[in-house]
Amino acid sequence: MSEVDHSAVIDALRSAGADQLDPVHLHYLEALAMRADTQSSSVKRILDAKLTHALAAFKERVEHTPRDVKASVTPSVQRSPLSELTDYIAHLSPESVQANGGVSAPLELKAIRQFRNTWSKLSVDKQVAQALDQAPKNAGPINSHMLVLRSLALMRDTSPDYLNRFMSYVDTLLCLDQGDAKSKPTPKKPLPVKVVKK
Repeated sequence: MSEVDHSAVIDALRSAGADQLDPVHLHYLEALAMRADTQSSSVKRILDAKLTHALAAFKERVEHTPRDVKASVTPSVQRSPLSELTDYIAHLSPESVQANGGVSAPLELKAIRQFRNTWSKLSVDKQVAQALDQAPKNAGPINSHMLVLRSLALMRDTSPDYLNRFMSYVDTLLCLDQGDAKSKPTPKKPLPVKVVKK
């Protein structure tokens, strides 16, 4: 099969709807045909044989695809995988599952959520109070430790919710820092140098 035949078969497949049925495979065949055209004679023979076999298999697949499947593949506007995923997730939301009569995971009780929030706020208040009690006594006005403690006290008085979120971020960063310190190998001590006396 010559290269003219290859392009004619690809065009015939496109007009038969193969570009809507499997556009990726059709693009692969087009790329293989273009690559075969640019190669030397020995490589071209190998690529032509591979292309002939792939075109025959794809043509048979397109011909054996039922007409109703071909008709259902419409050349509508291409949707991104992200939009398809968000649609899929929207269909799995608890509201839609319950509306469709399905069983969804139990939602968290409002009392439990309030209890968790209250407990975390109390824990943060306790941590800030302990830190303020352990403040250095004779620290200067620009001592970094005192500046941090004053900022925490001001945050606690101004916006307790923000302090609660801020402390969760600080706890996360502290855990990451500790994990990073554990992953680093301990430095080896250098061997003592022996001094040879003459």
